[in-house]
Amino acid sequence: MPLRKKPSSQMRRKLRERPNLTLGANARGQDRANAGFRIPLNDRDKLAGKWFEKLVALQARLRAAHGCPWDREQTHDSLRKFLIEETYEVLDAMETGNAREFSAELGDLLLQIIFHSILAEEAGSFTISDVIESVHTKMVRRHPHVFGDAKAATSSEVLKNWEQIKASERAAAQDGKDRTSQSPGPTTPGILTDVPRSFPAVLEAYQLTRRASRIGFDWPDISGILDKLEEEKRELQSLILANTTNSRDRERQTSAGIEEEVGDLLFAGVNIARFLGIDPEIALKKANRKFRERFEHMEEAASAEGKQFADLSRDRKEEMWNRSKMVERGKRSRAKKTAKVGNTR
Repeated sequence: MPLRKKPSSQMRRKLRERPNLTLGANARGQDRANAGFRIPLNDRDKLAGKWFEKLVALQARLRAAHGCPWDREQTHDSLRKFLIEETYEVLDAMETGNAREFSAELGDLLLQIIFHSILAEEAGSFTISDVIESVHTKMVRRHPHVFGDAKAATSSEVLKNWEQIKASERAAAQDGKDRTSQSPGPTTPGILTDVPRSFPAVLEAYQLTRRASRIGFDWPDISGILDKLEEEKRELQSLILANTTNSRDRERQTSAGIEEEVGDLLFAGVNIARFLGIDPEIALKKANRKFRERFEHMEEAASAEGKQFADLSRDRKEEMWNRSKMVERGKRSRAKKTAKVGNTR
């Protein structure tokens, strides 16, 4: 039995006739200009290509007749949770510093991309080759300072060029939509248009403020954002106070206002992180890990005393919390000393 199902004539026709989903006329012109550029392949690249072919063929075999029943039942929707889970497992493995675990989790994430591509191929939408060609072409197009004549001596210049190229791509894509739509005139895509609304809220806030800042809509310094944080804090405190003195109907209205102010407060926090060059998702993950470690230390300390943490008094819990912070600082200090000794060898 062959590893791959041969595409039907109908599917091959659909793949030939389908429009380019990511590129407008201007972007395609840039691609043609870069078509002659060739990046040399070394032994590492060739070996990676061979293993990639084997992995694609393996997943296709699992989907084929007489393959794996579970794999054959999956759809794009049913795989969504696994795509998210694998992404976070990659981040967890990255933080452990375990190279073998990190490598394995990256492989699991890669398999999800292949799986979705094979499902799309079966539907006649696109193939894994389209996925790779698309990102390869895009990376060449967005690095004209490497593969073209553009100049970019610093990271900030690279990012500026990147946003300009993306804006041109959005305009070209919108132009293509306008040509096929029944709207009376062309529309200009906004800078925030392609920030996915399905993003987790922290990531969406980060991307929205990041995009806006790159075209000059930003605070002049950090003090302005910190003042905004204080403003949102005062507004929240005012609503909380009002919520304790109002009627039931008024309480419901105030609760909605509290939710809005909490959102504004969180948004300001994300904006502070973005302004300082910190990824808020990573910062929050580290804060989560710190809280988890401190809490688990308290539970272990209570257990060592023959007690349940939940049964302790509030004052005792506070004492244990402060002690867990001291233990954490001690571990951090020892880790720094160890790293310093290692660097001097």
